[in-house]
Amino acid sequence: MRTGEITRATKETEVAVKVNLDGTGRAEMATGIGFLDHMLELLARHSRIDISVKAKGDLHVDHHHTTEDAGIVLGQAVKKALGDMRGITRYADTLMPMDETLTRVAIDISGRAVLVFKVEFPRDKIGDFDVDLVREFFQAFTANAGVTLHVETLYGDNSHHVAESCFKGLARVLRMAVAIDPATKGEVPSTKGSIG
Repeated sequence: MRTGEITRATKETEVAVKVNLDGTGRAEMATGIGFLDHMLELLARHSRIDISVKAKGDLHVDHHHTTEDAGIVLGQAVKKALGDMRGITRYADTLMPMDETLTRVAIDISGRAVLVFKVEFPRDKIGDFDVDLVREFFQAFTANAGVTLHVETLYGDNSHHVAESCFKGLARVLRMAVAIDPATKGEVPSTKGSIG
């Protein structure tokens, strides 16, 4: 099985993540941030990746460190689970509608960490969650998973829907890109012979 388990502890947070790329979308989230838990549950369900995220952070300061560090550790766990990446599909893209919102997401599991994030939120907060932290999560995940990720919201009027379309879009492209391609099983999908 393609699994990854990473634990990271700093003076600001303690984060433990487990992933199973060949799972059923089981989610176990306990970050102390309700909105982040909701987004991570969507990510697990729609990617079909089993994801467990347990985090304790300095929430008395704000949600920044916990959100960013969850992205860091999740990215590291996914990278570990991918191993040498033999047989993966590698590329995927999707258009993700969420009511009035439409977001385009594309991924290349390239070993090169690049994020293009063209997303505007109508409001600064979703409940008590700062919308700037959506980008922080995506940046942390991208850098640590070693993927090239493009996220662009084409339109949307509701900040919750915008964030949800981004996370669901990430879920769908991950589901496709990490899938084993039967035609190339055992091959690394690169002319270089390796990724990363």
